[in-house]
This record gives sequence, C-alpha cells and structure tokens, in this order.
Amino acid sequence: MVQEIYMPKLGQTMEEGTIIEWFVKEGDTVKKGDPVFKFESDKAALDAESPASGTVLKILRGPGAVVPVAETVALVGEPGEDISKYLPAAAPATTAAAPAQAPATETPAAPAAPQRAAGERIFASPRARMAAKQAGVALEALAGSGPGGRVVERDVKAYVEAQPKTTPAARRLAQEAGVELAGLAGTGVAGRVMKADVERAAAATAPVAAAPAAVAQALPVSGVRAIIAERMSASHMTAAEVTLVTEVDATRLVELREGFKKAPLAGDIVPSYNDLLVMIAAKALAEQPNMNARLVENRIELLTQINIGVAVDTERGLLVPVIRDAAGKRLGQIASEFRALMTRAREGKSLPDDLTGGTFTITNLGMFEVDAFTPIINLPECAVLGVGRIVAKPAVHEGQVAVRQMMTLSLTFDHRINDGAPAARFLQRIKQLIEQPYLLLA
Repeated sequence: MVQEIYMPKLGQTMEEGTIIEWFVKEGDTVKKGDPVFKFESDKAALDAESPASGTVLKILRGPGAVVPVAETVALVGEPGEDISKYLPAAAPATTAAAPAQAPATETPAAPAAPQRAAGERIFASPRARMAAKQAGVALEALAGSGPGGRVVERDVKAYVEAQPKTTPAARRLAQEAGVELAGLAGTGVAGRVMKADVERAAAATAPVAAAPAAVAQALPVSGVRAIIAERMSASHMTAAEVTLVTEVDATRLVELREGFKKAPLAGDIVPSYNDLLVMIAAKALAEQPNMNARLVENRIELLTQINIGVAVDTERGLLVPVIRDAAGKRLGQIASEFRALMTRAREGKSLPDDLTGGTFTITNLGMFEVDAFTPIINLPECAVLGVGRIVAKPAVHEGQVAVRQMMTLSLTFDHRINDGAPAARFLQRIKQLIEQPYLLLA
C-alpha cells in the first residue's frame, strides 16, 4: 500500500516549509520513523520521518522546494505499486494560434479595488485586518463594502475566493511584485500556485533596466526573515502602539549578579541579567494581570499563565524562545531553562513549543551599547519591554551626586488594550523591582 510523506506542520503559524536536503533517494528502503528529509520552517530546521516502512517509490519535491504544510513530497510502498494517481497531471498541449478558452465555470470576481492616493489611510474592521493577515492579502487590494467604504471581513473572503488557489506566501509575493494570479499556471497539487511560480512569472515580466545599480548581494525575504517582516508590519499597522521610557538605577541589580558570580546557584549557574529581568517581569505581571492580556476580535482576554519570551539573535534571524509559567519558577529554573532554549534556537533545533505561546516579551540590546529604543509588540501580546545597556554615570542618590549603574527601559504597549496610566504603573513596578531586587522575596 502506497504511503504519502507529507510536509509536517509545526505550530499554528507554519504555512509552508523549505526542503533542505533528502537523506534517501528513490529505490532506497526505509523503516517507519527513519528521518528521510530535512526541512526549514519559519522557526527551525528539523528532520521529517517516514510514516511507514517500505521502498521510496518517488520523490516529488527536491531540495530548495517551498512546500505548503500537508502537501505530499514523496511516496513509500512496495516496489512496482501503481503511483500514477499521486503524480501531477501533465499540462494539456497548446498552440500559439489557438485562442484562450474560458473555463466552463468561473468564480465570481471580487470588486475591483478603488484608486487610492499614495499614503491614504485605509479603514478596515479588526476582523477584516485579521482575516487579511491570515490570508496574506494586502488591504490596499480590497474594495470596502462597509459604511463609508470601510473594508469588512466579507470583502476579504470575496477577494480570496475570486483568486486562483495559491499559498499565502505566493499571494503576498504576487501583490508585492505586481503579478496577476489569474491565468498563472501552478505547479502545486491540483494546480495550486506556489511561491516559485510567482517568482518565475515576476522574473519573466520584469523590465530590463538600462543601467542597473550595483548590488553586492541579493538576500531573499523568506523563512524566518519573511515571518519577522510580516509580523512586525502587522503589529505596526494593527496595534495602537505607545512607548513609555524611564531611567532606572540598576546598581543593586548589578551587585546582586556580582554576588551570584561569587556564589552560583545549584548546577554552578550564574543568572544573567535577562534571567533576572524575566523573574522581575513575571512578578510585575502577576501583580498587574491587565498587562498579561491579548485582544481577540472584540474582547480583551486576561491570561492565567505568564509565558515570557526573550528575543535571541541567531544566524537565522530574530527568534523569541518562551519561558512558560515564569511566575511559578525559581530563578535557577528560569536560568537553566532559558539556556536550553537559547542553545536550541541558535543551533536551529528549536522545538515547536519553544517559540509559541508567549504572553509578554523582553528584548535586550544592552550588549550592543544601545541606551534606548522603541520595540515593536509581538502580536497578539499587548506589550514588550525594551532593555538598554547598564552604564556607570553620575546620578543623584540619597541627595548626593554619585556614580551609579544606570539603565533605560522602554515599554511599548497596545493602547487598544491598556491606557497610559496602567501601563505606566506596570513600568514603575518593574523599575522598583530592579532598584530594590530584595522585593522579589516579598
């Protein structure tokens, strides 16, 4: 019996994966559970296993192919089995003289998008924005049927239904490159238009510049970089972001960490500043649950579990490993768990649960000598804490000018979920816990 090997789905955000390499070739014998190919998702590079024992009858997608989740990439079975029904149908022959024939049935076309002036604001309901984000549709492409031309959810659905079957990544690229999806031949299952199909169409229609500017290197916006671009753009366009900034005297926090260097925790662990900040943020979130919240459609949900993500710089881009139930963990547990998460992230071996489920994020650029910045919220979270460097400088302490270890904190919050005063109280509480870390014991 023929068994299909699919592109796995790892986590709710994964829509497609890129095949990096095959460990087997056609004709090889495999056992159930054997790794057969390596693929890259938006979070990590992982191995896919064979679902059955048998012979590799056909490899349908080669290295470098970008494949939607759940699409068949290879077939396993007994030698000589009929696999014709799993192979893509050959495209019908056409001649240049033959006129294009309209299909017998056509999907009703979505209303044409109105002509808008450059920079004109697009009014859309929250449900429409969410549906457009999930479908990879730019709001600029939609005609609004709501009051005053507002884009509503049904406009997004009508637009998607009027388009040929495409992957979200292909649809986004088509909009960016100005490629018409109608009439574009797809190489995916059942003629589905893939990202590679759009890339070929864009390359074929691109005008040749008379004197192109010199390009040192062209880097594709794909994988982790594409996910970062999509989510940060969505956050900037969707959330009502406000950033609060405060300066903190971190002298006692520095003294605390120096003390751990002399007397490490169990396992010879010396907590990092990020470990301490996770513990501080978790305590503040437990005291002010309105900051541990998210906006879902037209309701604000206060979350029971505090899961704190910490941004990590990796060769594959920015990843945010998540420390789950941070408020219920001791400092040694946080430090040990974060080290394991960070190691897997930097080696490209993050597990699906490592990078999902966060309710609050910390991003620290202090090691790069950055004093302050305006971080962008990782939706659907309602806030993110930006941490600047700790630097010795003159400050007023107990009525006297003294050299103190100072740092700057930047809290960006979603004004749709919280007002300025609650967010300011939350930042003030973090400041207090940094300046008086013994309060963590209270």
